Amino acid sequence: MELLIAPDGGKVARMKTTDETQYNGTPLSDEMVEKYSCAVTLSDLEIFVYPELLYSLVLANIMSPAVWAWRDDPWFAKLDKLNTYRKILRLKQFIMDRYDFNLDLDSWGLTRKDVELERFRDVMDPEVIERSNALFGYTGDKYYFDMNIRRHFGLDKYNSDVIPYWKTETVEAMDAFCYREGYSQGAGECVSLSTLYAAALYVVCGIPLEQIYLMATPLHSQNFVDVRDGIITNNRRIVTRNMWFNGTALTARAQRALRNEQVTMVAHNTGYIHVVYPQATIDPEVYTHFSEALSAFMHTELNEEILCNFLRQHSELQKCFQLQHQRHGKNYWVALEKVYRCEHGSSFRVGDRTTRDKLLDQVDEYDFFPTPLEGRIDLERFEKFFKRFPRADMDEQEVQDALLKEFECCGDASCTLIEDLRNFIEVTPRLPDLEAKQPGPSGPAVELASGMERAEVIECLRSQRKHSSTVDLAFYAYRDMQECAWEPFVLAALERNPVCVEGCAELDDAGVIEALQLMTAESIYTEQRLAQPDEVWNFQRGDGVERALCLATVLKQRHPEQRLKLLVEPQRAILNTGSSEVVFDSSKGLSHHLLM
Repeated sequence: MELLIAPDGGKVARMKTTDETQYNGTPLSDEMVEKYSCAVTLSDLEIFVYPELLYSLVLANIMSPAVWAWRDDPWFAKLDKLNTYRKILRLKQFIMDRYDFNLDLDSWGLTRKDVELERFRDVMDPEVIERSNALFGYTGDKYYFDMNIRRHFGLDKYNSDVIPYWKTETVEAMDAFCYREGYSQGAGECVSLSTLYAAALYVVCGIPLEQIYLMATPLHSQNFVDVRDGIITNNRRIVTRNMWFNGTALTARAQRALRNEQVTMVAHNTGYIHVVYPQATIDPEVYTHFSEALSAFMHTELNEEILCNFLRQHSELQKCFQLQHQRHGKNYWVALEKVYRCEHGSSFRVGDRTTRDKLLDQVDEYDFFPTPLEGRIDLERFEKFFKRFPRADMDEQEVQDALLKEFECCGDASCTLIEDLRNFIEVTPRLPDLEAKQPGPSGPAVELASGMERAEVIECLRSQRKHSSTVDLAFYAYRDMQECAWEPFVLAALERNPVCVEGCAELDDAGVIEALQLMTAESIYTEQRLAQPDEVWNFQRGDGVERALCLATVLKQRHPEQRLKLLVEPQRAILNTGSSEVVFDSSKGLSHHLLM
């Protein structure tokens, strides 16, 4: 393989190959090499432009021995005796204990808007990218525009043209964060966590792929799991349907993306639908079922418990209410906000009549008064309201008028009461419109039966590569260099690994070589899989092949005119710089020859 580097700073002009770079038996075009290299780097923008990459990473994590090793952890002992929901709860706690949510935009270095837009000019209109992607300002949604989204995510520290790569990590890269300064365990951003969750739901919990849907918005990535009433995975946590309406601050944060953003894409084992592309490859019946299930998850009826949950979220209304409680045979009254404060750290809730008295028993006795508090309504009166309206339909004028009367003491806050209540109990997800899409050139669904072992899964996916680009891309995301062409991997290494270059900035060439030779000679990937140069540098470890390629990346950025030869042998990697040879020991068992 020969790689040609432009003399203006290391950008790969285009790669001329003499190796077996093929897809389905035919040579890869420049466009295909670019796309397949995106499966290696998996940046936010790359997944936005090539939506099948989202599911490819799920499959890569499903193949990973790291995820399969979880099944042997004592935490999952006797998992088969639990119902599906309990299994997911066990998985949730495992992930929470093992990973931090990480949005350090410096982790994977910087690029420029013009460079990224030019890369994808022939695939997607640059104006669409700028309008829809958070890295470019994302003014497409009023909520996030008003809150200054670039500042919220730390993007404002870069000038208008410089942006971070914002790459999605494989499970191995997530685990390796424990080697970075300032981290004590694994870490990952939202897309990394959502794809890891999806893989673990299949591998550990045995949930069929058909029941797992990945949802991406411009600023977030979540999964909808079609079990019971539905479960949403949100970063490290999960949200059940009951939790969705509990009115806590934690749930409000979990709702933020689906309440305020357009869902960019939905990915499933049958395909995907993307808000930009006119064609959808997802099975129409599957997508209709998903849309209905998600909408049902986000709608509920108004009752006394839900009203109390609404008051928990809209704490400004709590000052209108009080609760009566009997203490030592006498009636006392307490301000409602004092009772809600006691919920913190307690399993008792205001809206649960079976535990409300126990919650009131935990309120400090000095907060009670022997006479009703002036200007406040007793919350107990809503018991009568819901007996009058057992199915409080918010579309009925009589129900709206009755509610406004109950809240009349709340003054100006009651002006938006009906709208606020409706927004609380009815969230309509902004999903891509299937009716506006044409059937896409979809291949067969990704088929993985439940109950297979890892070797069976890999063999099954291997048999599907020829017919499914999503599966084929999964092997590139998996970094299996025994089964993949090297050209996309090396293109990604030379073009999109600025961290190692910046990290070596104060070292001369000899210093870079020494630093790489002194690193821990251990790859974060097992088998014949390779880390990218920035993974080597960030985690300060790598096999000889990985460190040799990291050295080549730094040298080509410094000396683009320099011709490099990389000889990969089963037990060593030799980088020839023209004037010297640098040798690294390797245990990968790979053989290849690269000219750069």
